Amino acid sequence: MALLVVLAALVFLMWVAYRGHSVILFAPVAALGAVLLTEPSLVAPMFTGLFMDRMVGFLKLYFPVFLLGAVFGKLIEISGFSKSIVAATIGVVGERRAMLSIVLVCALLTYGGVSLFVVVFAVYPFAAELFRQADIPKRLIPGTIALGAFTFTMDALPGTPQIQNIIPTTFFGTTGWAAPWLGVGGSLFVLACGLGWLESRRRHAAAIGEGYGVELRNEPAPFTGERLAHPLLALLPLALVAVANFALTRSIPRWYGPTQSFVPAVVGDAKPVVQEVAKVAAIWAVEGALLLGIACVLACAWRPVTRAFTDGSRAAVGGALLASMNTASEYGFGAVIAALPGFRSVADALQAIPHPLVNEAVSVTALAGITGSASGGMSIALAAMADTFKANAIAAGIPMEVLHRVAAMASGGMDTLPHNGAVITLLAVTGLTHRESYRDIFAITLIKTLAVFAVIGLYVFAGVV
Repeated sequence: MALLVVLAALVFLMWVAYRGHSVILFAPVAALGAVLLTEPSLVAPMFTGLFMDRMVGFLKLYFPVFLLGAVFGKLIEISGFSKSIVAATIGVVGERRAMLSIVLVCALLTYGGVSLFVVVFAVYPFAAELFRQADIPKRLIPGTIALGAFTFTMDALPGTPQIQNIIPTTFFGTTGWAAPWLGVGGSLFVLACGLGWLESRRRHAAAIGEGYGVELRNEPAPFTGERLAHPLLALLPLALVAVANFALTRSIPRWYGPTQSFVPAVVGDAKPVVQEVAKVAAIWAVEGALLLGIACVLACAWRPVTRAFTDGSRAAVGGALLASMNTASEYGFGAVIAALPGFRSVADALQAIPHPLVNEAVSVTALAGITGSASGGMSIALAAMADTFKANAIAAGIPMEVLHRVAAMASGGMDTLPHNGAVITLLAVTGLTHRESYRDIFAITLIKTLAVFAVIGLYVFAGVV
């Protein structure tokens, strides 16, 4: 019965997310409903002492990353830099390679720190124009954008500032550059297989005479070729974020040492606040890098940015609040579910998987699929089982950096099931439906899930880290 209660709570949360309801509202409903069916007297204590405690703890650590990332992405958009990057990439790769062009543009933007949701809005008009000119079916656009934005630059490439690469640092004491060669290997696997799949779909459509399509929805106005910033100038903020993230990741531990403490009052008997630097160094590095990126955009495009800054920053803050609160609610939900007796059966079943890395990968990607969120599923899994993962890894002689990379990539495995928020947004923006385009997104989902196990094999059989 206890196990059924836990499964019912998970299924309920997945169902309401699929139906488009707010996870912020229904995550506590699902969690406390499970508590009510298990031990009614613990509903209030669990809500205040566990759900809210973990939710607020998540926001304390990660909200600045969400906020700065959203602001940086919006500034890249309103400055016109995103258009310049898209146009330059198309010019280099060529219009005939429309799919490759769009994948590379999405990868550049996301690896440079631009939010996945911002990338969808920024790239879609150009993707539609390119696919129209090349007579490639529009229904292949979502899969193409998903490959570039929702896969290897989100969680595999070392140093990516996306939240999926930052969350494991606080559990394993690692940095965003953990296991770089495994990350590069996994990225190449996803990129090669993903492009192979999309190209096979394009050739099949061409063979049967299917073109761009007619009677389409949400068609953007054709790009008119307005005057754009020089592409090198547009790329400068993205490059600065990547370089600064790398430099700060290595410098912050040297500047502050293992711990940093301060007394929060000039007078009185306030206790000193002690900060373990290793647990937050990667977060500080990303925040510092994004601040430098924001300053760079302001310095390089002051006039266009200031004209649209009020509305743009308001939209960025709103998006950051929504994304962080969604994930934090799922984090609180996971903490409550993990505290229930029924979850022990789930944990025991997952722990029965003998290899520590396969155990971690299956646990993380399963919960990411159930919640429809890479960051939410990983947060739930690591909050409940990180200590077990670490203990098993230490016993097997597996470095924490490998645990980090496997967890990050597994979170981006089955997360893009039909109820995923980014998938729903992508289809809505492109004016397509699950029936028309989800097949290709699901293929990309399977490819990036397989990539996790390819990376595990690369470590186990070749010792690559």
